[in-house]
Amino acid sequence: MSLADKIENKSALVGVIGLGYVGLPLLRAFWQAGFPVIGFDIDPSKIEKLKRGDAYLKHLGDNFVREMAASGPRFTATADFQRLGEPDAIIVCVPTPLGSHLEPDLSYIERTADDIAKVLRPGQLVVLESTTYPRTTREIMLPRFEAKKMSCGKDFFLAFSPEREDPGRKDHNTQSIPKLVGGIDPESGRIATSLYSKAIQKVVPVSTAEVAEAAKLLENIYRAVNIALVNEMKIVLTRMGIDVFEVIDAAKTKPFGYQAFYPGPGLGGHCIPIDPYYLTWKAREVGLPTRFIELAGEVNRAMPDYVVERTTLALNERAKSVKNSRILVLGLAYKPDVDDVRESPSFELIEKLEHLGAKVDYNDPHVPATHAMRHHDLKMTSVALSPQMLAGYDCVLIATHHAAYDWQLVADHAKLIIDTRNATRGVTGRRDHIVLA
Repeated sequence: MSLADKIENKSALVGVIGLGYVGLPLLRAFWQAGFPVIGFDIDPSKIEKLKRGDAYLKHLGDNFVREMAASGPRFTATADFQRLGEPDAIIVCVPTPLGSHLEPDLSYIERTADDIAKVLRPGQLVVLESTTYPRTTREIMLPRFEAKKMSCGKDFFLAFSPEREDPGRKDHNTQSIPKLVGGIDPESGRIATSLYSKAIQKVVPVSTAEVAEAAKLLENIYRAVNIALVNEMKIVLTRMGIDVFEVIDAAKTKPFGYQAFYPGPGLGGHCIPIDPYYLTWKAREVGLPTRFIELAGEVNRAMPDYVVERTTLALNERAKSVKNSRILVLGLAYKPDVDDVRESPSFELIEKLEHLGAKVDYNDPHVPATHAMRHHDLKMTSVALSPQMLAGYDCVLIATHHAAYDWQLVADHAKLIIDTRNATRGVTGRRDHIVLA
């Protein structure tokens, strides 16, 4: 039976490599659509949790994994990458971080492509979903597969389809977000489009993998540039004594030509702080600068320093130095109401304040303890919140505006509040101890 036929009758085994914030919801989407699925991950603890039906991504809910684990042979999870020859379709959702000099780190893609190439067989479809610069699918993955003496578009199929996950979002999910699909060749694009259309409500085919790769970068660069704009506006307007959040609320009353973006303590997440530099790096390869993108990056990367400066000045005005001050950071996750700490500016804020001699704790109802990351290892646990605890700190720094926080409680008992998210806008009573940053 051909791959097209297997996709049509949903007997194709769909494999997903990388069972994190992108791969796990995608695996479930295909499982819900009726396909047999197999998940691959290098972390054995994830595999064991999946087999038990335990959720390790809390924002997805307790039943997200449990239902799959109870479905018998239609769901499998493994750390054995030699089994990559089994799936009819392999979808790659591995990290694409930056190196120490803001250069793309494609090592995860390269290793995964090598693992697939070892067992690649005729009739398989491979789709890369990891965000990367244009031509990665063609230049990194394709040569490894063609070395097997098989022809793309005939013996095997290769495409790119960018992930568009937004952890914690309630109005959209994996199935409802339109899916871009671009093939290395027309037949690969057609096969990949057919597969995704069985699990995703709307699939948008584009002419090439390069178009799909570039579209994903454009989406995230658009956000990064506009966030940099409001971050710079915040600095300027604060110096003028103008509330930038009120300005944004005023501007967004215009029904056309404007979209509201909001400032913060820095960029976080798996896309916005990283993806623009993938295009910047690739542009240098063709001899062109990306001045606009790089300037936006400079503004956004400088925001943690701005917040620390505002904190230092606010403490100084109260005859208190940063050194030996007790500071509580509220929110470790990069966005509200999730446990996702990837690239969160809170880590940098804590490290910078500790470097200045402050004694820093954090509270996050979604992140009970920190774990080792590529660039940070705080070895901290979340402290409990109470009126007495809040009153014991010289400063409370709001880094993430989780809905679980009682901002009135914070405002009533904290000595000094540095609010980077305008979280305290609705509190009543005295506000002279609240500093927007």
